[in-house]
Amino acid sequence: MVENRSPAVFRFGVFEVDLRAGELRKQGVRIKIQEQPFLVLTILLHRPGELVTRDELRSQIWHSDTFVDFNNGLNTSINRLRDAIGDSADNPRFVETIPKRGYRFIAPVTAVVQPAMPIEGAKATEARVPGWRRGRIPVFISLLAVAMLVGGLYYRARAARGLTDKDTIVIADFANKTGDTVFDDTLRQALAAQLDQSPFLSIVSDQAVHETLSLMGRPKNEPMAHDVSREVCLRLGCKAMVAGRIASLGSHYAISLSAINCPTGDYIAQEQVEASGKEAVLQALGTAATSLRRKLGESLASIRQFDTPILQATTPSLEALKAYSLAVRLHNEKGASAAIPLYQRAISLDPDFAAAYAGLGVSYANIGQSGAAIENLNKAFERRERVSEREKLSISSTYYLVLGDLNQASQAFELLAQTYPRDDHPHMNLGVGYFFLGQHEKAVAEAREALRLGPNRPISYSNMAQFDLALNRFTEANAIIEQALADNHDFYVLHLSLYELGFLRGDAAAMQRQVAWAAGKAGIEDLMSSTESDTEAFAGHLKNSRRLSRRAVESALRSNLKETAALWQANAALREAEFGNTTEARDGAAAALNLAPGRDVRMVAALALARSGEVALAQAIVDELARAYPSSTVLNVYWLPVLRSAIALDHRNSSRAIELLQPTAPYELGVPRPFRLGTLYPVYLRGQADLLAHQGGAAQAEFQKILDHRGVVLNFPLGALTHLGLARAQARQGDGAKARAAYQNFLALWKDADPDIPVLRQAQTEFARLGR
Repeated sequence: MVENRSPAVFRFGVFEVDLRAGELRKQGVRIKIQEQPFLVLTILLHRPGELVTRDELRSQIWHSDTFVDFNNGLNTSINRLRDAIGDSADNPRFVETIPKRGYRFIAPVTAVVQPAMPIEGAKATEARVPGWRRGRIPVFISLLAVAMLVGGLYYRARAARGLTDKDTIVIADFANKTGDTVFDDTLRQALAAQLDQSPFLSIVSDQAVHETLSLMGRPKNEPMAHDVSREVCLRLGCKAMVAGRIASLGSHYAISLSAINCPTGDYIAQEQVEASGKEAVLQALGTAATSLRRKLGESLASIRQFDTPILQATTPSLEALKAYSLAVRLHNEKGASAAIPLYQRAISLDPDFAAAYAGLGVSYANIGQSGAAIENLNKAFERRERVSEREKLSISSTYYLVLGDLNQASQAFELLAQTYPRDDHPHMNLGVGYFFLGQHEKAVAEAREALRLGPNRPISYSNMAQFDLALNRFTEANAIIEQALADNHDFYVLHLSLYELGFLRGDAAAMQRQVAWAAGKAGIEDLMSSTESDTEAFAGHLKNSRRLSRRAVESALRSNLKETAALWQANAALREAEFGNTTEARDGAAAALNLAPGRDVRMVAALALARSGEVALAQAIVDELARAYPSSTVLNVYWLPVLRSAIALDHRNSSRAIELLQPTAPYELGVPRPFRLGTLYPVYLRGQADLLAHQGGAAQAEFQKILDHRGVVLNFPLGALTHLGLARAQARQGDGAKARAAYQNFLALWKDADPDIPVLRQAQTEFARLGR
């Protein structure tokens, strides 16, 4: 007697298949079924959820020397099988037809393991099955028993190996066989959230998937069907893909998960569950995902530590999860602006949906809406106990980063990197934090690590390019951008960097190409128009600069980005202040504050007010910001000292102005929020204070520092005004020759500037006096 621990009985729904007896039973009552339909059923039951091809069925049921009409015979067998179990080809509950390929058993199957009968006992089984041909069944069942034994050992050996912590996986779309569209995208998003909390598993980002689809010549938003997912998996060098499936069983739902080895196509692990109704689907999926993690090789200790229930990690509302899933997809495909309405809908359906608040906050942050960003990230932060450990760390670190509390953000990102060492996000955002603080070499190191871990993210390339620019590494920045674009890693910041490189190299055609690329793109056109306005102001073309700033404001408002529009308005006001147009500066700052008085708008507007002599209102804003954001590193080491120093300068208190700037010294080369507005002001104001104190040598050193960091100041008008500051500093030192040369440099930059700009008229007067 051969002891075989392979399944002897299979159960599905109200049916039971007894292989020893060769019987199909419904609630204990035997159902009449012919030989070939029964054999088809047993083969399908041994491979639930898998495609069994027509050729496989022929090889196992019909001998190669049997001359029959195979196609007609198999079709007849399938029809009789469906009749026996009350199934339908049009709306299958058990056997699904895969056109021109084969069949798949889609209902949950329970295998009951019992001691196997002696081989010779097969004859008795045959005797109990009327009408079956003698001689065939003993051979079939014997071979099947051996196949089950070998296959079971083979499967267990493979499952025991599972994956390693070096392997990556792709998540395919769920095959939704229910006809209910609420499951489209939703279950894949829920599965990703459940698997993503595992430190053992490494899931390829949606962004990487979309870029790979583009390289395959497919639309970025193409559904990730089985075959497409496997090709993506192979192209990305991943070990496995996880595919899901949901089908209706009356009022119940059958859910299956399969982990498939991409190179071989073999199954690594499978899991099947049944949900008692629609409201139980997410919970059942979470149970299946947790079980799958164990089968893939993750330790029980890791699963116990990082296994937040799926309803807590996401949302109990399928409709909210569907809106969130679509928001994530749009965010990756079309940018932050396009995703905002769907994040908002997800929140309206579930007001406690932490991940949706986080997604909405990040979207607002990426388009310059700091007030709305902080508000929504704060709501996510308040609900962080409702999410997985990974999402909790992600929400906390992002919240602190946008708030400007870089100490807390750094700690959270470092913990995230330690817990999930293959995640590129913490390194990406640590780099941004260092960039804010002017520690550009550290920023580059983090960006390089982020690129190593996530080579398919366009934002990692754009960060690296921006950080290289800040270090005056123009060739390196250009190379990383070209590499990204050649690999179809397109991102708007890459185009902004190309514009900036064009400016630094004096390549007007290159700049214009990027302007043309941005035209008509919501959420991007306004940024490019404001950047153009700075370029025009750099050359003293104030009328053109004003026109472009108005265009930027109008473009942002068309995209319903009021705070972004207010930022461009405040930027224009600050420019007017530096050019000596105090009335225009005050009016512009007031207009920005009236439009959207967010944190970042208040910072820039307050600087414009202080630089135009409206110091009482500027001081009120400073006091308000200090009260509202006491832990913000960016405010305390950059913006508040700059604003207070500007007020002291207006009072002509040079020593106090310099003293107030002391906290900025380690961070003065930073590029703080809001992006590119207010850059290098600590250095510029210190130079102005030195001029006021008649410290020509000290002032010259400060202004030279700005000229030495062209990749930081870029096309911001301070870069041009610095030449004037340098000329004044050299004049203070009595070096007439150098002073005349510096004045000439400034006047050459502004050779065709608008003639009525106050600072230009002052420079011309000073130069004329110097000449005498």
